Parts: sequence; C-alpha cells; structure tokens
Amino acid sequence: MSTRTIDCQFAGRPELAAAYLLTSGDQAAFFDTNTAHAVPHLLAALAEAGLRPEQVRWIAVSHVHLDHGSGAARLAACCPDATVVCHPRAARHLSDPSRLEQSARAVYGDEVFLQVYGSLQPIPEARVRPVAEGEVLSLGDRSLRVLHTRGHANHHLCLHDEVRRELFTGDAFGLCYPFLQEGRLPLVSSSPTDFDPAAARETLARLVGTGATRALLAHFGAIGELPAVASSLAAQLDDLEALLNEAIGLATDDGFEAFCLARIDRIFDRAAQRAGLTLTPADRDFLRFDGRLDAQGVALAARRRREGGRT
Repeated sequence: MSTRTIDCQFAGRPELAAAYLLTSGDQAAFFDTNTAHAVPHLLAALAEAGLRPEQVRWIAVSHVHLDHGSGAARLAACCPDATVVCHPRAARHLSDPSRLEQSARAVYGDEVFLQVYGSLQPIPEARVRPVAEGEVLSLGDRSLRVLHTRGHANHHLCLHDEVRRELFTGDAFGLCYPFLQEGRLPLVSSSPTDFDPAAARETLARLVGTGATRALLAHFGAIGELPAVASSLAAQLDDLEALLNEAIGLATDDGFEAFCLARIDRIFDRAAQRAGLTLTPADRDFLRFDGRLDAQGVALAARRRREGGRT
C-alpha cells in the first residue's frame, strides 16, 4: 500500500503540477492526470511500482480544469479496465470535451493549446462514473471516501483515505509549491469560473474536520499541519472576498482584470508577510501565471454578481 507523487512536468516545468498513484495489493488508481503530455510520466510511475496498466481500477479527476483532467482520456485508453470517476457536474465534459477545447483554444491559440495540453479526446460514457458525496471507492485494502468540495470549482471533488489519513485535494486546499513549503505558505486559487469564498471556507473546514494529517496537492506535493494551512488560506479568502466586493462596486467592467491583478499581488505579499517570508523576483515570476488566473476568477465572479448571477 503506497502513495506516489508524480511530477507531470506541466508546460515543461518541474514541480508545477502533480498527479498521484495509489496502490494496494495488485490494484492501482490515479488521482488527477494533468494533460495528455503527462501520461508517459504516469505510466512510468505505474511500471516503477511493479504494476501494469490492466491493474489500474480507478482514474479519479478532481475537476475538469485542463491541468487536472485533460489527460484522462489518453490515460483511460492505456488502462483498459479503469473506470474514470468524477463529480456529477464534470461527467459530460469528460465524455464530450468539445466546449472545454473550444474555450481553451480561443484563449491560448491553437499552437500554444496543442503544445501545452495536446488534443482533448472524449471518454466513452460507459467508462465515466459520476460519484456521489460520501461514496466509497474500494482499492484493495484501501477505502477512498468521496467529498464534493466547492469553492474553487463547482464540479470539484476530493478523496479521503481514512486509514492512511490522507486527503487528495486537487485545488480545494490551495497551492503550495516547494519553494513556499518551507514557510508553510499556501495560496488560494480563485481561478475561473466558479470562485466562491463562502463555499471555499466551508470546504476548508470540512477537509480539516476529517482529521487527515496530510493533504496531497495538485500544485505541488504533500503538506502537513492542515489546521495551520487552513487558517492561512482562510485569511487569504478574507482578502479575496474584500477584493471581490470592491470589484463589484466598480462603475464599469473596463479594466476589471487589471484592477484585480494589481491587488492579487498585494494579497500574495500579505500572505508571505504573515508567514515570515519575502518573495524573491524568481518567486514572483513563478507565481505570475497563478496571479493572472486568480485575477480572472475574481473579475468573473464580480461580473456575475453585478449581473445578479451566481458565482
């Protein structure tokens, strides 16, 4: 019985995105897949564990953001007996990823999209299993309880291994890259399209309430001291909610994202100060992409609330 962290080498960068290989006896499961380009790394980890693709029982997708689930179809094609499990709201996007691909190509352009993500393939509906809140997935001697965890995405789920006291959290318990872990500095991810501070707080409380001792983050790796991490994330959620309310009050949508981005940088700085860290220019460069996504997520949430829609 083991859990392995797999560096997916996302966008050619180490320690940016992780997937996880869970084993028990002669069975295996993956939590998250990253992109189609990551599949060779996942299969290599499986071989290193002494297992074959035919022994993979589950491929769990935390949510269908492309850095988490866009490799699921290619991995499923390599693992013929695996069932792909996901939140009920995510299932249709795995069986028909055309809308996801169209949106991503519009944002990145065809060349960058293919370079970073590869083409998205549909997964046959018969191989996709939406899982309910509280459902338990068996993997050899391991039991993995499903938790529906809104806040970052409405179609997000986590898995809880109650015996090993491990949580597989996707983006629901923040980001904490290795260079941030020495100072125990997690960062909230408010990327589009479903950022909801109230739901994110509820998720933090639920995850800490499981009594787990380790959270296995997609970005990046395992962290401990979950109550302290949750407290830091909650303070950032307060800052992000204040920014969201400020953005809602703007008279126009013009410059929403630039307005939010400038303030996201300050939120990162305040979080670092609370952790006793100083972000270097290299740290800031690494976090620039996350900052842009966070700004887009807050700006979108503000637009929706101003229009009377749901975040």
